[in-house]
Amino acid sequence: MDVLQLDVSGRPQAWISAREAALIYASDGIAWTLGDPFYVLRGGIQRISGRQSRIEVHPIIAVRGSVPSRAWRQAPALANGKLFARDRYVCAYCGGLFHADDLTREHIVPTSRGGSDSWMNCITACRSCNGRKGSRMPEEAHMSLLYLPYVPSLHEDMILRGRRILADQMEFLLASVPRSSRLHA
Repeated sequence: MDVLQLDVSGRPQAWISAREAALIYASDGIAWTLGDPFYVLRGGIQRISGRQSRIEVHPIIAVRGSVPSRAWRQAPALANGKLFARDRYVCAYCGGLFHADDLTREHIVPTSRGGSDSWMNCITACRSCNGRKGSRMPEEAHMSLLYLPYVPSLHEDMILRGRRILADQMEFLLASVPRSSRLHA
């Protein structure tokens, strides 16, 4: 299981391993935590006290220090797995639910016609619909979009990365996801 690393104000920064989180604990870099510890790392025996050192890792940690404000304002990187998850594995043209292997990244305005490879120009389409549309605009192919694209928020992006997410982590992330998001569906 991974740990959700936040900045001190609660903005998600990254998914890190429990061992990476332990290094932050050991260097006194934790500002605050959420959730019950889910991983315990044990170290050596202290000569004076005779106790074994241990670090209890929480599922959500906030790291001391500041993060450049531009880091959280950038649009998340576009990747097929995240795109398909954003669109709930549903083809934007026929409405069918498909396995990721049967889906494609569809450019509403084809790249051959100046369309960008961006969240706002890409939707999920089954292979059949993508082939039928080809390099035409949706209206030229007599195909309508069943839903509109959008740029995921930082919190949505952390969910869309396809990791196994603990209940505490999911609750924290969903609390900041807009109610209009398809992730609430």
